[in-house]
Amino acid sequence: MSTIKEKQSSKKVWLLVMIASLGYFVDIYDLIIFSIVRIQSFTDIGVPAEEMRVKGEFVLNMQMGGLLLGGILWGIIGDKFGRLKVLFGSILLYSVANIANGFVHDVLMYGIIRFIAGVGLAGELGAGITLVSESMHKSKRGYGTMLVAGVGVLGAILAYFVSEEFDWRTAYFVGGGMGLLLLLLRIGSFESGLFKDQDKSGVVKGDIRMLFTNKSRLKRYVNCLCIGLPIWFVVGVLVTQAPEIGKALGATGTLSAGQGVMFTYIGISIGDVLAGIFAQILKSRKKVVFICQLIIIGSSLWYLLSDGITATKFLSLAFIMGLGVGYWATFVTISAEQFGTNLRATVATTAPNFVRGALIPSTMLYGLLVNAFGIVPAAITMVVVLSGIAIYSLTQLEESFDKDLDYLEE
Repeated sequence: MSTIKEKQSSKKVWLLVMIASLGYFVDIYDLIIFSIVRIQSFTDIGVPAEEMRVKGEFVLNMQMGGLLLGGILWGIIGDKFGRLKVLFGSILLYSVANIANGFVHDVLMYGIIRFIAGVGLAGELGAGITLVSESMHKSKRGYGTMLVAGVGVLGAILAYFVSEEFDWRTAYFVGGGMGLLLLLLRIGSFESGLFKDQDKSGVVKGDIRMLFTNKSRLKRYVNCLCIGLPIWFVVGVLVTQAPEIGKALGATGTLSAGQGVMFTYIGISIGDVLAGIFAQILKSRKKVVFICQLIIIGSSLWYLLSDGITATKFLSLAFIMGLGVGYWATFVTISAEQFGTNLRATVATTAPNFVRGALIPSTMLYGLLVNAFGIVPAAITMVVVLSGIAIYSLTQLEESFDKDLDYLEE
């Protein structure tokens, strides 16, 4: 009888992993679609070519600002009211927002709706990783979070193909429609047992102030954030601004940001799987993240020092850079494992979104460096600095690979 119950429980857990994976699939599609259709959509609504980089940074930063705010809101909701509340509420918000994005006709409204979409998109990954991590045995949770990320980032590939076959407005409609359909699959999902247990304890839950009132917790939190800093700079700047960077490098033709994003996310998908596998083999998530930082630095410098770069070489390097930043799920898992159950969703949801939001000051600093030294030296400087910070912060965190997550923050 107990064996049957164990098998049924195992099936429910893996079903949860599948649902979380599909949620992240839609999340990534909607998160990255702007980077893919930026040129096409801006051209259609009348943005001059010389303003596309600046206007693009404005819209992307609006989305990132929404992610920043949403990370706080959904994180608190996840710890106070449950992980499932976040999985339902966030996908509903960003799905409706993405449908609305298909109707915009000016940059200001484009940015406002991307901000709203960003708020919704902020909840998906953190809540999914938290729920999966708390529902699986500590020796196997790395595989669960690996699958969530590995399947999820394939949404970027679908976004590219949809944008190639249809116009940019339809691409937004498809993203929103998929999200609404996924809501139906989530009916019947179960809540984390650890959340239910601590819910009965009367402990303070989801109080984000706890992260800032204790020196040790604050240090842990800041270091968690810092290990993820290079990820979105690579995707949001090095790849998204490929046309502009390629021009500065004397590329043989215009580099395609859309194709670059697709190849980067193929790399990220494979990288997430490899990161999960190597973490299980090495019994260490920290070693894997360190290796990823070396790949990021090496591949980014190769790209940025490639005078006369061809489209083929760019796509190959985009793939390799994707492998490097493919520690996204590992980064979120490390963040979740560093904190107790009553703060875990807050951390796991805010951390990735604060990292995404950190693209705002990163692009601002990058813009200043571009004006002072040029686009290529600026990009090189940013990559080296961000990965350097990530490596230092990694050394300050404890290894959490086989850590028991059944504990609370007092």
